[in-house]
Amino acid sequence: MDGLTEEASVTKWVSALTLTLLCVACGGSSTPPPSNATGDAPGNVPATASPAARADAPAAPEERTRAAEAKPAAPAFREVTLPEGTTLRLRLESAVASDSSKVEDAVRAELRQPVEVNGKAVLPTGTELTGQVTDVERSGRVKGRARIAYRFNTLRHGGESYRISTAPLAHEAEGTKKEDVKKIGIGAGVGAAIGAIAGGGDGAAKGAAIGGGVGTGAVLATRGDEVRLGPGAEVTTRLTAPLTLRVKAS
Repeated sequence: MDGLTEEASVTKWVSALTLTLLCVACGGSSTPPPSNATGDAPGNVPATASPAARADAPAAPEERTRAAEAKPAAPAFREVTLPEGTTLRLRLESAVASDSSKVEDAVRAELRQPVEVNGKAVLPTGTELTGQVTDVERSGRVKGRARIAYRFNTLRHGGESYRISTAPLAHEAEGTKKEDVKKIGIGAGVGAAIGAIAGGGDGAAKGAAIGGGVGTGAVLATRGDEVRLGPGAEVTTRLTAPLTLRVKAS
């Protein structure tokens, strides 16, 4: 019996030692894995967004505003070219006259009708033009008609001045030959009547000659008509070279 008891004790000791060795070999541990603070399942740790993902995200309002301001603004003006031959219908703002104006005197006018391109007004009514008197001639006592000429060379539009080339404008007085003949004829008739009363037929002939001389003297002492144009006079010229303007973009 003592032998059996000793054998049973050895068997129990060997079994216990074997169980201990198996536990150590398996690395067994009863400690549970730590849980995350958010209560998510193990391994489900939130990932940080990548730079590419942040770039795809919608921009903040401030960023959108800055981007809009950075974009180039649409041009506020555009260029329009008026071709040679464009008609300019004007109204004088200053007076010109053959008996008072001098060469290089300033002449001012404004458009009385707009200038259009493709149905749109490029130069509105009232656009200002300036120029100079280029030639002036008073009426002569014996011959020569009164004459005045001028030309516009500057145009103002949209706060800017443009040099322009235009056709010259010239005005000439009408001839007075018929009136001169009439004056001489009246003088001769009056002289003939006086001569006839004073000395008969011969007196009439002499009186006519004398009267004719008086009439001729009156013609020589009188100048012909002058040319005078006051403010408001309507004149028309045209461009003799193309004109490029800056106008507001529509």
